[in-house]
Amino acid sequence: MSKIEIACFNLESAIIAFQNGADRIEFCDGLSEGGTTPDFEVIKKLRSETDIPIFAMIRPRGGGFTYSDAEFQQMKEDLVNLKSLQVDGFVFGILDENNEIDEEQNRELVELAKPLPCTFHRAFDRAKGLENSLQKVIDCGFTTILTSGQKPNVSEGKENLKRLVQLANDRIEILIGGGLRSTNIQEIREYTHAGYFHSSAITDGGSFANPDEVIALKNK
Repeated sequence: MSKIEIACFNLESAIIAFQNGADRIEFCDGLSEGGTTPDFEVIKKLRSETDIPIFAMIRPRGGGFTYSDAEFQQMKEDLVNLKSLQVDGFVFGILDENNEIDEEQNRELVELAKPLPCTFHRAFDRAKGLENSLQKVIDCGFTTILTSGQKPNVSEGKENLKRLVQLANDRIEILIGGGLRSTNIQEIREYTHAGYFHSSAITDGGSFANPDEVIALKNK
């Protein structure tokens, strides 16, 4: 049985994930933008209705992962505010203008988040170089990388994902996500030997997690 994080873009999905066995919730707004910083009032409500870990996205907008000074300031303020709402961790990732891991800015956010853990999100899949980027993310102090192996989805990225798990060597958790469903999780798990998996569990092109899919992901 795998550990499962469900990416939720609304309160309803998060409650579905919680009630159907998810191990952790990644909570964000902006489904069409691939996830942005969530609404603080919704996080408050979610916290009062669930007792599994909630990791909050820190991302001021969709699009690329290089941010202006004002956007970076916004990220710091949002992180501090969300930290006060008893979330359990954060999800973010910053690249520089050369699509390399911005060690200075990422490290600053990781420090602000302490003692809470941080996941470097799929900006990793746009970063230059697999091994080099992995080492930089580890050096910044992240506990987890969410990745499809620097490919469009986990099926295409499975060789890289297997390599990342080997290279990480338990120094950081490789969280596998990007086109992950109950139909392919078993194959991906057996190939990569990863232990933690990430999916929105949305199966109808809508915006809500499918309870049956959450259960199937958990039990495959």
